[in-house]
Amino acid sequence: MIKDKRILITGNAGSIGSELTRQLVKDNKVFGIDINESGFFDIQQETGCFGRVGDVKDKATVFDIFSDFKPEVVIVAHAYKHVPLMEKYPIEAIQTNIIATWNVISEAKRWECLEKFVFISSDKAVSSQSIMGATKRMGEMLTKNQGKGFCAVRFGNVLSSRGSLINIWEKQIKQGKNITVTDKKMQRYFMTIQEACQLVIEAAEDSTGGEIYVLDMGKPINIHKLAEKLVKDMQVDNKIEIIGIRDGETLNEGLMFEEESRRAIKKSKFFIIK
Repeated sequence: MIKDKRILITGNAGSIGSELTRQLVKDNKVFGIDINESGFFDIQQETGCFGRVGDVKDKATVFDIFSDFKPEVVIVAHAYKHVPLMEKYPIEAIQTNIIATWNVISEAKRWECLEKFVFISSDKAVSSQSIMGATKRMGEMLTKNQGKGFCAVRFGNVLSSRGSLINIWEKQIKQGKNITVTDKKMQRYFMTIQEACQLVIEAAEDSTGGEIYVLDMGKPINIHKLAEKLVKDMQVDNKIEIIGIRDGETLNEGLMFEEESRRAIKKSKFFIIK
């Protein structure tokens, strides 16, 4: 889809960022940056990508990257994502999900070489009651309002990403602990890392600017039923424990605001909101 480009991926040691690096490095020159030194070392050793350890909250660091690498495509994959933690430390969510994102946006707009800019968002940005969701929504607005070449991609939970539900349950099972579920009625959207990243790349290719791409994730899945299926499939006898909704969480998460759903255009695996 995207070939022979200089691509900057922020947060490229994360679950989404590292998979994007794997998919794009085959046909492009990829430069990654992440504050996670060990994670960055691992993905660089695996893929041979260019890059550096660094923090995009620092304007000088962002300037150095753009002035040296001159990216044609930028994918913003850095983020804080755990809702309860960000409720306790909102300044961290603001600095990383908003201020650092703005640092990258404002620097990108200075360079004529830039062709596409993609901000990776979350379904928690929709009707969110959480700090994390609100900061991701702000990131969407900051990006799409830049016009030509700038777009956001919004999707739900990613299976097997770092800190994801399935990973937590598997650890609990191995340790002989109860499998924790917040509420029997809680539902979430799910997709695989590979699917999510491929659709991010397709959105980058398709975008002309000013859009939010919402991935069609089908129907939401009941978390309690998913836990029951995992116990059955793994043939274990761990009990399921209801622990209650945590700070900032909701029973259901939507992919679009009501107003967005009325004007969204369906295209392939996307709903496109202009």
